[in-house]
Amino acid sequence: MLRPTIAVFAGLLAAPSLFAAPAPMPLLPLPALGASAQDGTLPDLKDEVDVSVRWLRATQNPETGAYGGGVEGTAWTLYALAKSPRKYTRVDGPFMTKALSFLVSAQAEDGSIADEGTSDEARLQQTRAAAAALSVLVSPETAPALGKAAVWLADHGVDSPEMDEMAIPDKVEKLGFELLARRKPDGSYEGPKGAVIATSRAIVALSSIKKRLQPAPAVEERATALPSYHKATRAEIDAAVLRGARFLLAAGPGARWGAPGQPDVGITALVVSGLQAVPEPRPGDIQATIDDAQAWIASHQKEDGAIHQGQLANYVTSASVMALAPNPKYKETVAKARDWIIRIQADEGEGYSEGDLYYGGIGYGSDERPDLSNLQMALEALVAAGETKESKSIQNALKYLERCQNRSESNDVAVTRDGIVIKSGDDGGGYYAPDESKAGYVELGDGTKIPRSYGSMSYALLKGFVFAGLTKEDPRVAAVFQWLSDNYTLDVNPGFPASAGPVAPYQGLYYYFHTMGKALDILGVDAITDGAGVEHDWRAELAGRLTSMQAKDGSWVNENAPRWWEGNPLLATSYALETLAATRKAE
Repeated sequence: MLRPTIAVFAGLLAAPSLFAAPAPMPLLPLPALGASAQDGTLPDLKDEVDVSVRWLRATQNPETGAYGGGVEGTAWTLYALAKSPRKYTRVDGPFMTKALSFLVSAQAEDGSIADEGTSDEARLQQTRAAAAALSVLVSPETAPALGKAAVWLADHGVDSPEMDEMAIPDKVEKLGFELLARRKPDGSYEGPKGAVIATSRAIVALSSIKKRLQPAPAVEERATALPSYHKATRAEIDAAVLRGARFLLAAGPGARWGAPGQPDVGITALVVSGLQAVPEPRPGDIQATIDDAQAWIASHQKEDGAIHQGQLANYVTSASVMALAPNPKYKETVAKARDWIIRIQADEGEGYSEGDLYYGGIGYGSDERPDLSNLQMALEALVAAGETKESKSIQNALKYLERCQNRSESNDVAVTRDGIVIKSGDDGGGYYAPDESKAGYVELGDGTKIPRSYGSMSYALLKGFVFAGLTKEDPRVAAVFQWLSDNYTLDVNPGFPASAGPVAPYQGLYYYFHTMGKALDILGVDAITDGAGVEHDWRAELAGRLTSMQAKDGSWVNENAPRWWEGNPLLATSYALETLAATRKAE
């Protein structure tokens, strides 16, 4: 039999017949659910898959890169990660690259991929699984191993590698409920071949269900222009802050905030930071509420130092640190939380090196992809906890910050996803992650995409640079400040194209104001000159913009774009109060 070359094999990869989806095996019997669950609506399956992905991630052997102790568990994990809604690839970090290297290292001279000492039948099954994983994660580094495995499988009568995926019935919602009902509290599943493979199979099934579900009908979007405003005085700022604080107190009986009957540590921490915008000495009831809420937040600290209720671990821990740091009573609590934040950073301690795309970043703690929003939140928490610009964790973050800036002189990252190259532009602004912008992309003539810079992330980038000790004269700081100056506005979150829809520029508006106020305050500038050459007293103008948007009950809410929780007046009001505090120039 002729052996195909790598070039020929690359051509075979493009042919749908070789690696077509295998015939699925029937699902194991599952427990029946109550009628109320079956009549309900499935939660966001991307979030649910993230829970199980996080569990899988924690099972990796840091030395070998293997999952589940061997080839089949590693293959299944890689296959599940690639098939998940987030479509992980090798560039996502060592939890992918090390596992791929493990599979390649397990390949024998004959091309099979299996654990040492395995039987002939098991060798066939393991090679088939390994090839299936490699086929959905094809790269120049793994293509030779995949080619050899394909030849070995063909010699043994296997035309296409396959995974025994669960059958997906027509009524996908019912299966989704059943799978979620089977899941253990830690996100894992039990199965005859062990938890790693069972969890991977469930991830693949849930991902397929999410893909099959039809999206809700599009709703016609309309946006209302923001009201006019004038420069606010110090008295107007203080009055608005007090009204906002009174709203929050009324909305949080027992010094707890969240959904009705579901107090949430993260929301409570953000509210506490908002309440602390009230100048000292504060009214007695406001201070007493802050004290009670801080005690409740601190009571949720885990043994490892994190503070959360099971979700958004970094975001909630960081918010909690900032809520607790002003009170010396919680010095030890804050220090433990600070150490936890440092430990989860994508650096050498997590197996990353500077060459990895996400080196120095920090994410939600659930999706395995650091982002600038979470990083700037974590950096602010670290600074509040006493870390300085010389801190190794803050200096490590500088590499990630550079990779979120459209400045090719300091950002040479080029990421290929789905065959499309994503790389830096040169306008100096910031975006969400090294290969992602919530404002979309600019497509060049050759198909290359450049992430669009936008306001909130550009201010987050500026804030991160300042925390890392960069000065106004640093070319990286100068570049992002120039973008922000040229795009100065208090009417929208700038950077979203008109084609994105009428509400798009209002997405994350309060977050934009929040990062703007804090970034310009710590940078130490009092005026900013826009692209038309007009100088602005940003403190008075930003305060005036916010006071013009305050409701009669003292709250704020993003009526145009509730995305990113800004439809929740607790969050928007907390952001607004902290922003107003940043507009007060130290006297």
